[in-house]
Amino acid sequence: MSKREDVESPDPSQTPSDWGSDRIAEFIRALGFRYVTLNPGSSFRGLHDSLVNHLGNRDPQMLLCLHEEHAVSIAHGWAKVTGEPMAVILHSNVGLMHASMAIYNAWCDRVPMFILGATGPVDAEKRRPWIDWIHTSRDQGAMIRNYVKWDDQPLSLGATLNAMQRADVITRTHPQAPTYVCLDVPVQEERVEDASLALPTAPAAVPAPPAVPDAQIAELADKLARAERPVLMMGRLSRSEDDWAARVAMAEHYSAKVITDIKTGAAFPTDHLLHVGPPSFFIADAPAAALAEADLIVALDWVDLGGTLREAGATAPVVSITMDHQLANGGSLDHMSFAAADTPISALPDTVVRAVCDFAGLELRPIEATALPAPVAEMSDTGPMEMADLSNALAHALHGEEVCFVRLPLGWDGGSRHFRHPLDYLGYDGGAGIASGPGMLIGAALALEGGTRIPVAVLGDGDVMMGNSSLWTAARYHIPFIAVVCNNRSFFNDEVHQEKVARMRDRPVGNKAIGQAITGPDIDIASIARAQGVHGIGPIDTTQELVDAIREAVSVYREGHAVLIDARVNPGYSKDMQKGMTETGR
Repeated sequence: MSKREDVESPDPSQTPSDWGSDRIAEFIRALGFRYVTLNPGSSFRGLHDSLVNHLGNRDPQMLLCLHEEHAVSIAHGWAKVTGEPMAVILHSNVGLMHASMAIYNAWCDRVPMFILGATGPVDAEKRRPWIDWIHTSRDQGAMIRNYVKWDDQPLSLGATLNAMQRADVITRTHPQAPTYVCLDVPVQEERVEDASLALPTAPAAVPAPPAVPDAQIAELADKLARAERPVLMMGRLSRSEDDWAARVAMAEHYSAKVITDIKTGAAFPTDHLLHVGPPSFFIADAPAAALAEADLIVALDWVDLGGTLREAGATAPVVSITMDHQLANGGSLDHMSFAAADTPISALPDTVVRAVCDFAGLELRPIEATALPAPVAEMSDTGPMEMADLSNALAHALHGEEVCFVRLPLGWDGGSRHFRHPLDYLGYDGGAGIASGPGMLIGAALALEGGTRIPVAVLGDGDVMMGNSSLWTAARYHIPFIAVVCNNRSFFNDEVHQEKVARMRDRPVGNKAIGQAITGPDIDIASIARAQGVHGIGPIDTTQELVDAIREAVSVYREGHAVLIDARVNPGYSKDMQKGMTETGR
């Protein structure tokens, strides 16, 4: 099934480049963007016309979204798979305000994204009465400046093209994060007077990450060789198979224990003898014990290194390999607790790992394409599902399938499924902003299209209800995936908080669900999916029904359709998540 929308023009790519927005559209194409997500608005009506009637809606092709948050979250999911930015267009200040939480997610997750905004005419004489005034901001980028890497609001066509060129280079340069360029309406809608105005170089060369001096690599290798109990903390790392192989080789050569984090994508085989698990949102007991016993800790862009070391009671010397300090600012506190590393190395962690492997003369083994062993847990079908039953059903129904888990919920037990490949799991959303899951699943599924992996996400019911209109975009553009909604009919995260407060104050714990439970009436999420053209299954109440539903979903997925399963589960968290929520002050 085609994603294309027919354009009523005999040869749109050959129409004259008469308007400012034509040149802007041409430059978006020159930068190499295949898709652009958007929710339409008058502030970029000129650019919209150029994308359709000048470029023929191809390279980039527009993906219509029903909410600006979804436009950004789809681009976020795309970046998590590809490591490359997608283009996004947001309508004026109101669209930017809608999208701001999703931009914050992308910022915290350190993914690249090329965002174009638009404002009503900066020149007040050119504003339409009423509407252009409320859709014009004096400094629109100020709304998100604390969580984008760079922004600009140029006022001429030449300056706009140069700003776009800069934004593209900056978002692709490590450490990566979104950039934002705000377009003025007259720049888009005025004729190009200078026919000789050439497009800037596109794509421009992106600066390489800093090289690490040979002496520093030798020092790190020596520290690892001398350590008796080294631990590698693997955080935000690439989806590259070669980088994965280098991490495994380094850990094995130095007999280093490895811990991973479920907030970030798969970074190391979790069933490896050196892996200390489970990966979790808060540090689990076994990884914490490994850190406390370590005589050397090497952190590879670990999220909240200082907080994790403090929770674990770690006292060993720390080598911190990250470039994340370059994004720290005074407005957003996503830089987390400060970790005063004994040996800070400002470089991409994977670059350093490969350099250590080269220094030690290590041979990198390709990833072995071995399937996960058959699930050993018996199927329990005696009553309402717990989270463990849901993960067990997934293990049985997807056994033998090549899967990319795009998202897993807060209640997931990190030990319930092993990851053996960098695309086995993509991590959380960065900023813990609800409504991101469905859009990120769509973006990741689009990036995975044509491959062998089935994109699967286990999503919370609150997340899906806030982000459910993104499902229409998947149906409209025939983007297949499988979404399993872990529907506990509650904002359960906040039930945990209310229980904690009640116990602290010696008040009734039984009231914790008031103002939290999504019941009376229950929401038929599968029907909401069906209403938007997605294949909806459910509600599902038992484990065996869920196994059957997932197998049906795989069949429907192979026919090219998106599927959503509404699986009813009892509220609950894994032991490690429950402990983290109640004992760390959260």
